[in-house]
Amino acid sequence: MTLRLGTERLQLTEYLAPRGRPISDDIRPNDASFQHVAIIVSDMAAAYARLRAAGVRHASSAPQRLPDWNVSAGGIQAFYFRDPDGHFLEVLQFPPEKGLEQWHRREPLFLGIDHTAIVSTDTERSLSLYRDRLGMRVAGESDNYDVEQEHLNGIFGARLRITTLRAAFGPGIELLEYLAPRSGRSAPPDVAANDIVHWQTTLISAGIARLPDLARMHALMLVSPFAVSVEPSFRLSMLARDPDGHGLLFVEP
Repeated sequence: MTLRLGTERLQLTEYLAPRGRPISDDIRPNDASFQHVAIIVSDMAAAYARLRAAGVRHASSAPQRLPDWNVSAGGIQAFYFRDPDGHFLEVLQFPPEKGLEQWHRREPLFLGIDHTAIVSTDTERSLSLYRDRLGMRVAGESDNYDVEQEHLNGIFGARLRITTLRAAFGPGIELLEYLAPRSGRSAPPDVAANDIVHWQTTLISAGIARLPDLARMHALMLVSPFAVSVEPSFRLSMLARDPDGHGLLFVEP
């Protein structure tokens, strides 16, 4: 099922058979398998009230306003919660001087999806894939810490190196490297596409034929043994994982 919010899409996949494993209840935002999408809102107080009325499961203690001393992120308001399957989601409101122009409208309440955020255990290694080989550009960097970040992530002593990547169009990819605490767990090596913890970010590319070469260079890991045609809107598709285990679905128009 494909859901649309603004101009962005989120695809839900239910495996009727075989059923995959549920998300572990003790997954933490600094675990390598962590991923979320950031939904931009025009009014954080109203969005939070709507979510509370729906009975969502908190992952943050409450919405947090990042401190003004943080030049890159100061004034941003954010809140983490979990969906019925345990996936993490974020609602986020940008102050007037930050974020894309499209995120400064006053309505509707939920405006669209700005990015997906993934934990990176080594930012430079991730950049060698996403920036140097896949051609994404670095659109922003931030060093986030302090009590607001602890309440947002639910991790005492959290300090993050955050790097935002963007392609020519579509939502960005945000790399979250936890400089502290370095206690996050590696992604399970046997995660399968039907496990609930599995996310996949769709990348439109004309270079699917080059993916085996990237795998030989250990830049990514192939899940699909070869390219197949399964997406009605695209000619070829291939599933891979980045060095931290995050799913990447490459589709060729």
